[in-house]
Amino acid sequence: MDKLFIIIQHILPQHLLSRCTGWLANLRHPVWLKNWLIHIFIKQFKVDMTEAAEPDPTGYASFNEFFTRPLREDARPVAEADLVCPADGAISQLGPIRFGRIFQAKGQTFSTVELLGGDTRRATQFIDGSFATIYLSPRDYHRVHMPIKGRLTATSYIPGQLFSVNQVTAENVPRLFARNERMVCYFDTAAGPMALVLVGAMVVAGIETVWSGQVAPPTSTPLFRDYVSLPESVELEQGAEMGRFMLGSTVILLFPKDAVEFDASYLAGTSTRLGESLGSFT
Repeated sequence: MDKLFIIIQHILPQHLLSRCTGWLANLRHPVWLKNWLIHIFIKQFKVDMTEAAEPDPTGYASFNEFFTRPLREDARPVAEADLVCPADGAISQLGPIRFGRIFQAKGQTFSTVELLGGDTRRATQFIDGSFATIYLSPRDYHRVHMPIKGRLTATSYIPGQLFSVNQVTAENVPRLFARNERMVCYFDTAAGPMALVLVGAMVVAGIETVWSGQVAPPTSTPLFRDYVSLPESVELEQGAEMGRFMLGSTVILLFPKDAVEFDASYLAGTSTRLGESLGSFT
């Protein structure tokens, strides 16, 4: 069954399916259809609406508004820690970057250079550094927040494929996260340079940031933006929202060598909760 699932992933028109899903998720009419889709989703994935700022499922104008719903202000307090979890989800993998490669799953790895779209200069900043990959399931809160205070220096939109992201694909699709469409955001932080990578997936209809709106899918070509030379810099506090997924996927954090140490309680499969302590400076 796993082999069949991977074959289907290659055959399906990934982008067409994802764009059609995005169109459907943005529909506001008919209202009954929108409400039916939301109720089915809540029931299927056991979504906890008590934490939402708007707990009434019918109070959302579209499925996407429901999916990217904000939480109550008191729902995710930010811990007093150097590094906090950027999203609700689960640790896919975390640990050291060895020989320029990041562990994916079950013998699968990909290079930092590949993940960053071939940017060797920026990839050198993370030689022998550390990474954390966090998977957001359908039931999770799908806004991504800053694990540490940072100043945005650059972004890079990297077009790619849209394989589903789950344990089966992570174990069987080589270089999965370096092949899928993604948005790389570079920040200057107290721990040094940090890369925060938002990875797309099958039926992920878009990626947004708080400073530029929707950034994927704008085009099929790479798009790099330098923010250092702008007259007004983009600075975000720890715990502040930085982006969101229109349907869910994965966040990857990259840090330089000897910059941070992740809390020992985090292993592959450990649940993460936005704002909880993730680690400390070394």
